[in-house]
Amino acid sequence: MISRRFSQAACKGLALLFIVALPLGLPTTAAASLEDKAGDFIRSLSQEAVSALTRTDTPREERIKKFRVLFKKHFAVGAIGHFVLGRNWKNATKDERTEYLKLFEDLMVVSYVDRFQRYAGVKLDIARVRTENATNVTVFSVLPRDTGKPVNVLWRVGARVGPEGDILKILDVIIEGASMSQTLRSDFASIIRQKDGKVSGLLEELRIKTAALKAAEAKNVQK
Repeated sequence: MISRRFSQAACKGLALLFIVALPLGLPTTAAASLEDKAGDFIRSLSQEAVSALTRTDTPREERIKKFRVLFKKHFAVGAIGHFVLGRNWKNATKDERTEYLKLFEDLMVVSYVDRFQRYAGVKLDIARVRTENATNVTVFSVLPRDTGKPVNVLWRVGARVGPEGDILKILDVIIEGASMSQTLRSDFASIIRQKDGKVSGLLEELRIKTAALKAAEAKNVQK
């Protein structure tokens, strides 16, 4: 089954949504430009997510639609899903891969859209950005809290050149040292081991989980 470890660590990373170290051989201006863009990207995304997903007068089904758009637009969903499945990706059939990516997206969206409510009015502070290589940077941010210590959030951001300039996508979210992608990878691998090493076993678990969440959604809408 989908574990508490998955529920607590992975969703925490998604719900928060929304010193420059230059490598040798990378021009300073190019690195600085990407760092500036990545910092602005995360800052803008967090504000957009909080604004769109924390309004109490917005129906839940509408918030789900908005979150799905944000998730698909700003996260490298395919790359994350591929990484999370790990070596089991090559063992999956084409149809299994297609269904897995759809279920993965559904699970992320339907599971965690409600958790944004707690971040109404919260502003994510960007501390610094570090260049990892020519196309990847890490954005270091801090999430203030009314009580307790601030939460450190790292965003792994990748860039590729598009028709209108760099296209930025989030590759991972790391909360106080816990990686969303690594947590999911470990959790899914554990499920597959319990299912005799079959990806079909994971798909069945994801079908059950997403169906239950959607049923709960429909029940809430009817109230």
